[in-house]
Amino acid sequence: MNADVLALAADLSRRGRPFVLATVVWRRAPSSGKEGSTALITPDRRVRGWLGGACAEPTVIREALRALEEGTSRLLFLGGEEELLLEARSREGVVTVPIACQSEGALEVYVEPVLPQPHLVVIGRSPAVGTLASMAGALGWRTVVVDESGLAEDYPGADRVLTALELSDADVTDRSVIVVATQGHYDEAALEAALATPAAYVGLVASRTRADAVLGYLRDRGATDEQLSRVHAPAGLDLGKIAHEEIAVAILAELVQERAAGGLAAASPAEVPTHEAIDPVCGMTVDVASAVYRSTFQDTTYYFCSAGCLTRFEEDPARFAAAVPG
Repeated sequence: MNADVLALAADLSRRGRPFVLATVVWRRAPSSGKEGSTALITPDRRVRGWLGGACAEPTVIREALRALEEGTSRLLFLGGEEELLLEARSREGVVTVPIACQSEGALEVYVEPVLPQPHLVVIGRSPAVGTLASMAGALGWRTVVVDESGLAEDYPGADRVLTALELSDADVTDRSVIVVATQGHYDEAALEAALATPAAYVGLVASRTRADAVLGYLRDRGATDEQLSRVHAPAGLDLGKIAHEEIAVAILAELVQERAAGGLAAASPAEVPTHEAIDPVCGMTVDVASAVYRSTFQDTTYYFCSAGCLTRFEEDPARFAAAVPG
């Protein structure tokens, strides 16, 4: 894999950004794509790396964004129409995509969407914090611990340890989870900071009596009932009277339950408006915004995947324009 693509993938993963990795796993010459060529595709249709020429790349981008939306990997076969029929019959599960490259090359591209793992921010210093960070890290969750007196080596399961209650440094989004486990030291300040974020889940580790006192304090400071209703208190499933480390198990169990119900699912990538047209010569789908080849006939603009299709169209525009669905 290209080192720059690998570094970008690592950076996007760290920041919780969705993307797609597309890798050429087979080619037939003279396709410009090579086995092992890899590209990273982001939801805004940008491509880093190399896959192939003008016929292959727009098609792979379109299928990559579909894979990202559905959250499923797929193997694409890009070739001529006759080959597509054979592939569809003989290889179940392969997505066949027609391309009209004049080179008569063909490609197989594996498209793999990479969606962000849940993002957990734990505030406080207690046995429950260390256990929760360790378990969440074992699940692959992106975990940040906020401990004003802590060190990174105190929390081997965490991706980062912050020593100040500045949640802007924790990259909190509307899909993040915040658990306040300050054990009475600064519950009010920590919970107030958590409610100032768009986090999907805000939990407070406290007894019901203590939780009521903290929420009452914040209400007196101007917090609305709507804001306070976001707080899960006591955080975690009710497992009865349990030890501090077991509290972490109860909290993670509740978070897994929330995620299974769709509450903590990775945010769908923002849709990027696209306008696609059909090449009237070969039938390929062409992205209008990036189309290099275009021609106007009888006040209608047509878009083409290649110079060859444009040339054929201009030799007999009436014939090809008549074949385009109205």
